[in-house]
Amino acid sequence: MTHRVPLEKLSPFKHRVPATYKPFMRVPAIIFANAALLSQIREDQSLEQVCNSASLPGIVGAAYAMPDMHFGYGLPIGGVVATDWETGVVSPGGVGFDINCGVRLCRTALTRADIEPHKRSLAEVLFLFVPSGVGSKGNVRLSKEDMRRVCRMGSRFAVEREMGEGADLAVTEAGGSLSWADPDSPSSKAYERGKDQLGTLGSGNHFLEVQYVDEIFDEEAAAVFGLFKDQVTVMIHSGSRGFGHQVCTDFLQRMETAMKRYGISVPDRQLACVPISSPEGKEYLGAMAAAANYAWANRQILMHLVRESFQQALSLGPNALAIELIYDHAHNIVKREEHIVDGKRMKLAVHRKGATRSFPPGHPDIPELYRAVGQPTLIPGDMGRCSYVLAGVESSMAESYGTTCHGAGRVMSRSAAIKACKGRAIYRELEDQGIIVRSAEISTLKEEVSDAYKDVNEVVTVCHEAGLSRRVARLRPMVVVKG
Repeated sequence: MTHRVPLEKLSPFKHRVPATYKPFMRVPAIIFANAALLSQIREDQSLEQVCNSASLPGIVGAAYAMPDMHFGYGLPIGGVVATDWETGVVSPGGVGFDINCGVRLCRTALTRADIEPHKRSLAEVLFLFVPSGVGSKGNVRLSKEDMRRVCRMGSRFAVEREMGEGADLAVTEAGGSLSWADPDSPSSKAYERGKDQLGTLGSGNHFLEVQYVDEIFDEEAAAVFGLFKDQVTVMIHSGSRGFGHQVCTDFLQRMETAMKRYGISVPDRQLACVPISSPEGKEYLGAMAAAANYAWANRQILMHLVRESFQQALSLGPNALAIELIYDHAHNIVKREEHIVDGKRMKLAVHRKGATRSFPPGHPDIPELYRAVGQPTLIPGDMGRCSYVLAGVESSMAESYGTTCHGAGRVMSRSAAIKACKGRAIYRELEDQGIIVRSAEISTLKEEVSDAYKDVNEVVTVCHEAGLSRRVARLRPMVVVKG
């Protein structure tokens, strides 16, 4: 079914839905896409969702959607909304269930030629060392007090347990920890779901990929990021697992009830929200930050397992491998940031759901190491094509609150993808491309088949041309581990 939301074409890559489209819209909706991507986007209800999000009390500027947008819970995946920190609301549906789902990219001293003869054995060891799949449990045993420390400390918890290095923290968004996390805000059920899952990959679109640098577009930025042609990299895509999912579930229920007390009405109950300054708003932000810290600790431990796997599979020491973190960032989160809106500097609650912060050169919130070229922005594609390293650009601050895409974006539901793959051997198809895949479930490979996703090359081109980010390097998969 095609949905005919009215779009005003502002450029080949930018479109607007006027605030007059729906009576409840407080601001317009801005969609970044080209004609081909728009035709795919119109096949679901995501355009209506971004228009619905323009109703949030205290929203400023516009409701934004990235070129990888698709239907989600409340705010579409690929959505960005910012509300006034003093008078606006916070919405769990604007962050999503997998709080701080994000990406970590590591560089190595190895080249593609070093890995080619060992791809199969490396795949086996990674699959053995890195727990994956639905409900998978890790080898990190946590007491209740340990869990509280994870919620407060984030990545530093893992580093202090010798599952990482201090240098990793310096190149992790927010140093791998949001200081305003409140370990008392998540429910006991959230703690129960999270206590055995730290250091696990999860399922669905989460993955671990051994890649190589296929092409470099920006030599200066690539050099600063430590990237070179044919270099082996490792990308980790995971989040806060059951812990974050339960935090979102709990607060959606609370906020749906609380909205009446605050006189708030929204066109979609999945956008349930409360004032940021309310008790429920403060508790959600504290619980969300705790889940975000859990996710950063999780990816830090996964990187530690990658380091151990490479040593085991390749019989090389840590100095020879030189596995180092380039960057780690979230793409499902709400953060307090300052931006210029209509010529005025404002403190905002920027909700990014399936969208990546992409701050420009000189911005104080990115590591000093990268300030000359902009924030590394990591964009995973599907397991059969490629991924990208981008960098932040100044124009993104005015265009999208310093935000770009987060991946390729689905064009098929999981059930539709499974149906489309009937009779196909996805393992074999990928192996014919030179990609060795290991997965806990055969069904996951069918759900995650390349056909189920937009072409990440096209998505990234839109972001580059629209001034949301710029291309630095393209990465091709060699080994993929999925849940």
